[in-house]
This record gives sequence, C-alpha cells and structure tokens, in this order.
Amino acid sequence: MQVTSLLSQHEHDDKCGCGHDHEHSVVSIPWAVFGVVCVINSFIVDWVFDSGHTIASFSGMIGAMVLGFPIVVTAVKDLRQGRLSINELVAIAVLAAFASGDYKTAGIVAFFMLTGEIIETRTAQGARDSIESLIKLTPTKARRILKGGSEEEVAASQLAVGDVIRIRPGDNVAADGVIVKGQGSFNQATITGESLPAEKGAGDEVFAGTQNLTGVLEIKVSRAGTDTTLGRVRELIIAAEKTKLPIQKIVDQYMGFYTPLVLVIGALVWAFTHDLSRVIAVFVVSCPCAFILATPTAMVAALSAAARLGILIKNVADIELAAKINAFVFDKTGTLTTGQLAVSRLAPIGDTKPAELLLLAASAEKYSNHPTAKALATLAGEAGVPLAEPKDFAETAGRGVKAQINGAGVLVGRAQWLKDNGIDAGFEKFVDVGETEGWSLIFVAQNGKCVGWVGMQDQTRADAKEALAELKEAGVRRIAMVSGDRQVVATRVAAEIGCEEAKGDCLPQNKVEFVRAMKAKGYKVAVIGDGVNDAPALAAGDIGIAMGAAGSEVAIHSATIALMNNDLRRLPFLVKLSRSTRAVINQNFLFGVLFIIVGLAATAFGYIGPIVAALLHNVGSLIVIFNSARLVRKGEELEHFHPETIADKHDHGSHSKPTGELTPKLA
Repeated sequence: MQVTSLLSQHEHDDKCGCGHDHEHSVVSIPWAVFGVVCVINSFIVDWVFDSGHTIASFSGMIGAMVLGFPIVVTAVKDLRQGRLSINELVAIAVLAAFASGDYKTAGIVAFFMLTGEIIETRTAQGARDSIESLIKLTPTKARRILKGGSEEEVAASQLAVGDVIRIRPGDNVAADGVIVKGQGSFNQATITGESLPAEKGAGDEVFAGTQNLTGVLEIKVSRAGTDTTLGRVRELIIAAEKTKLPIQKIVDQYMGFYTPLVLVIGALVWAFTHDLSRVIAVFVVSCPCAFILATPTAMVAALSAAARLGILIKNVADIELAAKINAFVFDKTGTLTTGQLAVSRLAPIGDTKPAELLLLAASAEKYSNHPTAKALATLAGEAGVPLAEPKDFAETAGRGVKAQINGAGVLVGRAQWLKDNGIDAGFEKFVDVGETEGWSLIFVAQNGKCVGWVGMQDQTRADAKEALAELKEAGVRRIAMVSGDRQVVATRVAAEIGCEEAKGDCLPQNKVEFVRAMKAKGYKVAVIGDGVNDAPALAAGDIGIAMGAAGSEVAIHSATIALMNNDLRRLPFLVKLSRSTRAVINQNFLFGVLFIIVGLAATAFGYIGPIVAALLHNVGSLIVIFNSARLVRKGEELEHFHPETIADKHDHGSHSKPTGELTPKLA
C-alpha cells in the first residue's frame, strides 16, 4: 500500500514517487499482533461454532479496526493536503469490506498491505543503512597531542585544522590530515574501494574513516568534521538519493491520473456485477507498488554497488545516461599515466655495469627531493641495490647534484650541467632517445668521466590498456586522449595503451573545443580527468568523471561522477552497471504493468478475491525488490583488484621496467 521511497529515507517529510508522505503512523508491532490475533480468532470461532457467530464478528471487527486505522489515517491526510493517491484505493477497499460486515476480509487485506509496507520500508532502510554506515566509521573521540608532547582525548567534533592527533594500530582516523611522524598500513576501502592496504609514511595524506592497521602515527589535521573526504562523500550520496531518473519523473507526472481511473474501473465493475468483493479486489490489485518500486529499488542497488567500489554518482540520472555513452575522452597526465617519473632506461657507457650506474646515481641523489631522485631510489629498492652514503652533497636546483660516493666524485644531472663542470661533451653521442619524445634524461659522471645516462618517463597505468580494451568490447565507438603535453609524447602513450586517437599541445580551452566538436557529431561523451586542471573539459562532457578524487575537493566538485581511486577498470564497470540497471528497470516496469493488467482482468471477472489480491500485491512487490537486488553484487570481481596485480599480464614490460643488464645477482 504505502510505497516507501527508497531514496528519501533521510527526511520524514519527503514525497515518494507515488505522491504521498511518510509521516503516517504505521501500527506498532504489538498492536499489529493484536489485530492479527483478533482476525485469526474470528476465523477460529466461526470454524468451531456456527458461521456468523457474534464473538467472531466482534473479534474480526476489532482486528480490522486496529489494522485498518493507519491506512485510513494516511488516506485522510492525503485528501486534506489536496492529493489523490493510491492510498485512497486501499482505504476505500478496507472501508468497503468493513461497511459490508465482512470484517475478516477487511482485516486480512489491511494486514497484507501493512506487511507489504513493512517489507518495502525495511528493504529500503537496509539498502540505505549499508551506505549510511560510512559515517559511523569516523570515531567520536580523538587523541590530540599538546605542545608538551602529552596527549588528551577530545571529541572528534572539536578538532580543528592544524591540530596534531595520534593514531594507534587498529584506530580509525578521526579527520583528514597529513602524516608528520611514523608509518603504517591503512585500509582505505571505505573511501577508495581498494581492498588492499595502502602503505603510508611522513608526508602522505590520510582520510577520515580509514583504519590504521599497523604503526603509531602522528597526523596533522587538514580537514575536520563535515569538510573531510568522508563527510563530502556522505553529502554526495544524500544528494544523489534526492534526485530521480527521467523515467521516474514521468511516472510521477501521470500518477495523479491513475487513482481516478481505477475508481472509474471500480464503478464500472459494480455497475455490471453488483459484487462488492470484486470492487474491493479491483482496488487492492490496482495499487501499483511493483510499478512504482521499479525505478527506486534499481537505483538504490546500483548506487550501493558503485559506492562499494569507490564510485560516487552525484545525480542518479547519470546512471541512465552512462548506458548511452559511446565516446570517451581521456586526459593523459595523472589519468592514463601515473603523473610520476619512473626509470625506463639504464644506459651504461663503456665497462660500467647497470647496477653500478644505478648505485652511483641513486646514492648521489639520496638526499634530493627532486622527482628523479625518488624514481632512482624506488628502482634501487626494487632491484636490491644497497645505496652508499653520499659525502659533500651539494645540489643546484633544476640542474644536478654533486657528491662523494665511495671516495669517487660523482655528478648527476642534465647534459649541460656535466659540461659546465668540465665533462667532455662526447657522451651525448651515446643517447638514442630524445626529450622531445617524452624522455627525461640525466647523466652520471664519475671522476670526470661520463659513465652512463638514465632515461625516465611518466609511466602509463598498468590497467589502462585493459580498461580501454574493455570499453571497446562494451561497444564504445570512439576513445580519444587529449593532453597538454607534446604531440609526440601523446602519440607514444596512446600507442602503448591502444588508444586510436591522440591530440597533444592542448590548452584547457582546446580540450573543451575538442569535446564540443565530438558532441556536435552526435556522440554521447564522457570526459575523464584528474579534476584539477580539467574542470572545464569535465563540465563540457555529457558526463564528467574525476579520477583519484579522494582528498581532492576540486575533483569531487568538478565532475558529475567521482572515482575515489585511480583504477581505470571502474570505467567499463560503470558502463556495464548502467546498462544492467536500465535492463532491470525495464524488466520491473514490464512486470508491474502486466501484473496490474492481468490482476484487473482477473478481479473484474471474479477469478481473484480481495484476500488473494492482497497477497499477490505483496508477491509482486517482492519480485521487483529481489530483481533489483541482483545489481548489488555487480563488480564483486573488482573488490580484490589492484593495478599492480595485472602488470605482468600485459605488454608493459618495455616501458615499465628499465632495460639493460640489471639483475638481482648483479646487485
């Protein structure tokens, strides 16, 4: 009877798709049990004694009154507010049975309709609770460190930007912040959807609601309260729940005409049959709960599946729109690539071994904060090359470093830097790549002689090639990459990941023009970027998707969909989820329409009575709910996915690992 909106549970005065409120007082469980006992008692008395016994009638009347009261109250509220909804159909059915003296029928019909409402409400609340439980992950208390080094326990709501808090193993983080001391593993599944723990140390950002698995850390608060990433996630979910699919708006538009139509049908049945039980059955079976639940249940299930994988959908209309997307436009840096330099080439000169070259370069750069130093240190750690302690370290910003490594003078930097320090320029003839192709080159000299060079590149993401291939398999007709980087670099990256179209040297306005030109050709375009410098292009697409939005306020607010992590496989999943959601909604609608048509015919011709009609009404609603619930399990195969796990499955070896003779045994 009372079709509870699955998307409006957070506000008691919200209106659901059928046009009625949810402030009605559903009969309490004790009273419902009492009413059911009274109705059952009336059947027992009639069975034991003669049919029509006074006690049976009185017991049935009391039961019908208790169970029918909330239904009638809700209908009266609708009428007083000038609304004519499906509540009136059920109320008329119950009152008609009651007025005719058929108290048992009135009571059973009311019981089944209330049972259906309870089932629908509990199902809706359960789906919402699975998302709302996010906010419970933020602890209510925090350990704030005082100036003297001692700590005090304060309410998390009292934390302010700049406070330093201590997080122990097993604690949930109380606010967004940056680690200033310590290191640990964090379970970030609630924010990013990644199941594998993330290793973090000094300088790394952590998010409220994530769990510290190991280590004691001190964190400087950067965002607290509702300003945290988790707080914004919750706000986005609530905002999404308030929106409706276009198809649901159409249902709302015509629902006001539905009740008068059913009343006319009921009047015609009475005029031809003079059978009140048929009229009551018509009113009961006409309640379009299955029809109205078709969209909200599917939307909630889809939102739950997406949120579980760290996909935030601001407007549920995008769920429907994503199924129509046939073109994807990607930014390059930070989206299809990691945005960080990594060593792709070790090129020793002369008798120098790759391990020796790496040892010299990484040791000399040990105390530098330049991205090249981090890339060298990462490779040295992976290869097991022990670094030497640099002496007399000196760095010239943007050019190179000097240091004493194992008693030898070492220079590491750009070619001109080595020349300025007296190194013979002949070493440049050994270079077979160019910086115009996206390479960042540094040269290494030992005791006045160049011993090799190191080539670095912004690496493509390990999952990019597979994600684009899955998009093509899903029927996406056009995939393009636009970048502010040089055209040769864009072409190289596109070739590595299997992107057929690449456009470089693009300013932000050029990206917007590219998207608009694609839309003008009839494509439905999704734009994917990092959400920081791609905001205009994200807004220009039919759908804007921000990658790696965790912790980035700009990213979350600049796109219509935010991916909390950098897993590109979420994109083909989103398309598939959208299409599955649309299919489920269509199935639900078809079932709901057929259910009403067949039910009306069966009740009008007397094949189904009021009690059976009420029972079938609940069965129909449950079928829709369970059909929609299938969407919740979508994407389970991605929950245990991590980009690094597929690195060996794709042909990225040529550009993700350094070439040369570097092997563990040489280290």
